[in-house]
Amino acid sequence: MSRRRLALVAVAAVVVFAGGFLLRLAWIGGVFTRIAPHFDGQCRLIEGPVGSEDLTIDAVGRRALISATDRRALAAGRPVPGGLWTYALDAPDARPVNLTPDAGLYLQPHGISLWREADGRAALFVVNHPAPGHGWPAHTIEIYDVEAERLVHRATLTDPRLVMPNDLVAVALDRFYVTSTHAHPPGRLQALETYLQLRGAEVVRYGPGGFSTAIADLVFPNGINVSADSRTIYVAAVTARSVLVYDRDPSSDALTPRGEIALGSGGDNIEVDADGQLWIGSHPKLLAVPAHAADAANPAPAQVLRVSADGTTVDEIYLDDGTQIAAASVAARLGDRLLIGQIFGAGFLDCAMR
Repeated sequence: MSRRRLALVAVAAVVVFAGGFLLRLAWIGGVFTRIAPHFDGQCRLIEGPVGSEDLTIDAVGRRALISATDRRALAAGRPVPGGLWTYALDAPDARPVNLTPDAGLYLQPHGISLWREADGRAALFVVNHPAPGHGWPAHTIEIYDVEAERLVHRATLTDPRLVMPNDLVAVALDRFYVTSTHAHPPGRLQALETYLQLRGAEVVRYGPGGFSTAIADLVFPNGINVSADSRTIYVAAVTARSVLVYDRDPSSDALTPRGEIALGSGGDNIEVDADGQLWIGSHPKLLAVPAHAADAANPAPAQVLRVSADGTTVDEIYLDDGTQIAAASVAARLGDRLLIGQIFGAGFLDCAMR
């Protein structure tokens, strides 16, 4: 074969590879996904927290706990204090209450997890990204003891393994797992890791021996949660558009792969209801999220998925084009109530399902 012909073959191979890569990226990013908004119920926007990226329901206290950070202000270099909020589920015309009104720029909360002991003791675990430029660690885990209507700070934890911590789930008052979405901090290497879907991210565990790796070589692990019996761990794999399922050994905290649940969408945070069903705030058009982050005028669709307790059925419960709420990152259900949080916008949805 002549050199000219070899060169043409090489160019054609590169073009085919690049075209295939771009098509796959477009598919993962939801470019071909059709958005037909629907929800069998009524929703109202509850004003207050900006960037209600994660929330969880305290069924015993009949309230929601909400993590909120103004991420656009943070990205613009004009950070404002974040907050941890409570929202009463039974009070008529309830309004969110900031449980950390005196927090400074240090508090920029992300994923949260509530753990409640059989004797009633409860703790709130929080992924935190302190505002840069003040000498604080880039990422910490904050632990609060929950006492009636207040949070009592108990501990601050940090570790080099927390490269990009996103969400966490507690399995005891002093033990938890946390997802680190990337092996590299923000920058070119992280961008390559994201778009090329490179392995290297981790789920990190914390217990009496400190921090250690629970799961290695993942691709973009995001939300994480645990079953009621603490024997199953669920991890949302964003670009794989699935939920990874692991068996957990309570005596050692070791995790063993069990299976994978296809979502067909970029799952974010996971909540588990009283029936064992998973509720997932998801991004059907992943590539719309960065544009929405840069400018609120660019809507990103919001989706809520429900996964049956046995993992065999995935139902789309809520879908919006980004008009009612954009870039939904979490959904939590109690009875016929469904709360939906968002990454960037102000407020969250309180929905009544039919």
